[in-house]
Amino acid sequence: MLNNLKEEMAAKDLSNYVSISDLILAEGYRNHFGEGLVLCRGYATATLFREHRKHVYENDKILGSMQGLHAPRDAYAEGERANAKRIANSYGRRGFQTNFDHYAPDYETPLSIGIGGILKKIEASMKKHRADAEKTEFLQSAYIAMQGFSDMVRGYGDAAKEKAAEMKDADRRNTLLKAAEVCRKIALEAPETFQEAVQLVWLIHVSFCYEGRFAMALGRLDQYLYPFYQRDREEGRLTKEEATDLLAHMLYKIQERRLLPDEPICHGSDVVNIAVAGRTRDGKSAVNDLSYLVVEAVRACNISGPNLSARMHGEIPEDFWDSCISLIGTGLGYPALMNDDVNIAALRKCGYDEADCNDYSMVGCIETFMTGKQPPWTDGRYNSPKFLELALGNGRCLQTGTQLGPKTGAVETLDSMEKLLDAVEAQMVFGAAEYVALFENANQGINAKRYTQPYLSCYCRDCIDRGLDINMGGALYPSAHGIGCMGIATMADSLAAIEKVVFIDKAVTLANLCQALRQDFEGYASLRQLLLKAPKYGNNDEFVDKYARWFVEVHYRVFEKYRTPDGGRYVLGIASNVSNIPAGLEIAATPDGRKNKEPISDAASPMYGKDFSGVTSTILSVSKPDYTLAAVGTVLNQKFSPVLFSNKENRDKIKKLIQVYFARGGQEIQINSISREILEDAMENPEKYATLVTRVSGFSAFYTTLRKDIQKDILKRTEHSNA
Repeated sequence: MLNNLKEEMAAKDLSNYVSISDLILAEGYRNHFGEGLVLCRGYATATLFREHRKHVYENDKILGSMQGLHAPRDAYAEGERANAKRIANSYGRRGFQTNFDHYAPDYETPLSIGIGGILKKIEASMKKHRADAEKTEFLQSAYIAMQGFSDMVRGYGDAAKEKAAEMKDADRRNTLLKAAEVCRKIALEAPETFQEAVQLVWLIHVSFCYEGRFAMALGRLDQYLYPFYQRDREEGRLTKEEATDLLAHMLYKIQERRLLPDEPICHGSDVVNIAVAGRTRDGKSAVNDLSYLVVEAVRACNISGPNLSARMHGEIPEDFWDSCISLIGTGLGYPALMNDDVNIAALRKCGYDEADCNDYSMVGCIETFMTGKQPPWTDGRYNSPKFLELALGNGRCLQTGTQLGPKTGAVETLDSMEKLLDAVEAQMVFGAAEYVALFENANQGINAKRYTQPYLSCYCRDCIDRGLDINMGGALYPSAHGIGCMGIATMADSLAAIEKVVFIDKAVTLANLCQALRQDFEGYASLRQLLLKAPKYGNNDEFVDKYARWFVEVHYRVFEKYRTPDGGRYVLGIASNVSNIPAGLEIAATPDGRKNKEPISDAASPMYGKDFSGVTSTILSVSKPDYTLAAVGTVLNQKFSPVLFSNKENRDKIKKLIQVYFARGGQEIQINSISREILEDAMENPEKYATLVTRVSGFSAFYTTLRKDIQKDILKRTEHSNA
């Protein structure tokens, strides 16, 4: 029973535990100091996998725990820790901006040929490249690391057998013995049953966590596990309930990292994305029985992760729609609903193979990814409304007076919307060049040969066959870098307000408006009211919606020419995560009536409280931009009253609303269904709501663990009471 595992995990006090990763890595490095950096990385990784304590819960069905990489704070002397950290840090590693994590691994290969098959592939490639010393050394390092992982899997089997011997309850003992048997088998052999496949996937995922990687996706779980599920069902070895329970036992342990105080995501959520449904590689509907069971397993876990994403299209069965919407209605905010037709078309424009476009998954929040075929994901935030401010200031920041952009003309010369838009675009062109330069300086500031990732490369096609690291040409596709284009509503509302108040009504000159912005509307209260009353994005008003279309198109124009250091694309995402809050701190008052340093609009959503014409008008507005230009994806946050999920009739209304949104070109939608009253009470009485999960942006989180400014930002979202 999953509840038994939940209770056992909750009862464990880990508040005094710290990571011993550096201690184990340092041991691996010390034992091989003279063997070269590339080999040292393989040995250190193998040592990490072998030497950590294999923690097994009494109620485990799927083995693999982060606890074994942690120990009580007083278990090791501070001097010993410091020395180990010194050694481990000297070897260094890549980070998020240098393609370290946020990756959707190739799980199909280990599931089809097993760990032993991967080792044989490496051996064959070493023979193929025996004349190339660098490739041979890299492959040898990968082989060493994979051997270490094989021993780790076997070690979990041994630990489970020992744990079983302690169990007085026969059912628990037999369950652990079964898990031990599974691990001993898949330490080298390919899995044959559903439990064996789930176990291998989870231990691979845990191994990435041991390496310190974050947001490692589980990819298309319902697709690559389905053959094992189908065979077990046909042969009478597995029921639907048993399969769901195994999935839930795996997925529930995703939250283990947030319980360990020395983990970088303590109290947060490891954003482990899972993609369900969608299309097969040949374009057919991919919904299967396991798609439903993954949804049910996530419901049973009832935690802030995994980050479930459902790829939807016109052939999705009606009952799968209802399954997804019912889960959203629990308050988890999962799954995020993705428009397959738009996403596939956007990926196609990037030049990917059609079958691979059909087979995309997501990493992190909503970022589309060529599963197991490109280097790890990177992205950054592009503070778009700032460039409107710079255009109005002739390149100067209205907050500080600092010259941040090119001189695009004094405000008095911007005597038409056309000239203003040209000035904004010129500032954005300069900003894009600066953004790309800063990213590339950071990305190329490391010596790639010093930062190879031999173990991760084993889960990317076709690093092994090419004998190349995942970031040095081993992947079938080059890297992609996502541009998080922020503040679409702030920008659209501001441009519409300028057109209405300055150029149509002539209530104020653009120069006077700029002065009001510099002074944060002090002394300009009546002008601010005129700006606030101007048309606002999210109400199906073409007067303002045209600027949202322009927003997406202009970002595509200014970034389309750039390529990442290895030849990939800079791709757009209309998303901000929670960065709309710090982004607002950088921006003076804006022409939409927003005051200095206040948050800008959230992701692809209308500005809070400005979408006053109802949710239908909102989706009609938001679906107008061409999101096939945004290959990363978009984030549309919506808040619906819990009553809308209370019965099938209401859920059908939500379904039809989303189907209209997708048919018109909307790319993504995610829904928060926790009432304002509950959120307000949770802010005042957090002790009552320790398990309250809510949708934040591209992920969900335990509400009371969020910063107050994020809690308030969620609270401000417009709540729709009818669909």
